[in-house]
Amino acid sequence: MYLTRFRFNTARSEARRLLGSPQRLHGAVNMAFPDPPAREGDAPRVLWRLDRAPAGRIDLFISSPSRPDLTHLAEQAGWPSLGEEGWRTFDYGAFLDALRQDDVWAFRLTANPVHHIRRDTDAPGAPTKRAAHVTPRHQIGWLLKHQERAGFAVLGRPAADESAPAEMHYDVMVHDRTPMQFGKPSGAETGTSRPGRSRDGRAAKAPDVRLTRATFDGRLRITDLAAFRRTLTHGLGKAKAYGCGLMTLAPAR
Repeated sequence: MYLTRFRFNTARSEARRLLGSPQRLHGAVNMAFPDPPAREGDAPRVLWRLDRAPAGRIDLFISSPSRPDLTHLAEQAGWPSLGEEGWRTFDYGAFLDALRQDDVWAFRLTANPVHHIRRDTDAPGAPTKRAAHVTPRHQIGWLLKHQERAGFAVLGRPAADESAPAEMHYDVMVHDRTPMQFGKPSGAETGTSRPGRSRDGRAAKAPDVRLTRATFDGRLRITDLAAFRRTLTHGLGKAKAYGCGLMTLAPAR
């Protein structure tokens, strides 16, 4: 496993174009590997996330089972004169092997918190529909609901207000809560299949993708080492192709 950090040169128009389209950035990440990364099955998958820092800095993090080559990204959206110094790749496997049960870490996770609902207007017995959690309380509740199966426990903290919702009693904050809508390319654009046709003979437009991304920062304790390693290498939640699901760790203060 490898963990890679790439810094965007936001002065470049192509960098801004990629940052404005999760679909295009997903394609650019996939092109870092000679063989298309697996999206199904039990093997670790390619995960990515954008992190924004002060002074307008934007970093791309990629977790992958094989080492990526980001030459194309550096040429389009980075600093091509630096060569491979335009990004850094770390031995993530060694880090994963060094994790231990009950370790405490600071974490960052960008995810797509969703739940399934049935509206009052739906017919009896109609299937539920996926809907985004949009408030910090419910987004944190989503994370707490998934923590046990994911192999960790978010640490608690004393509440300044005892009447606050239970979700606010944990050492986690949520930010960058971003609803997103973007077009999905047709088969003609991806080269995967022939695009469909509408009744008037024109190429059918692929439906827009709608999702809500939220970034969680907090502290956790590892409760199930095998499940937690799987979370780090397979991702957590939906919309992994669009920059969700990647959790990274840092020493806890």
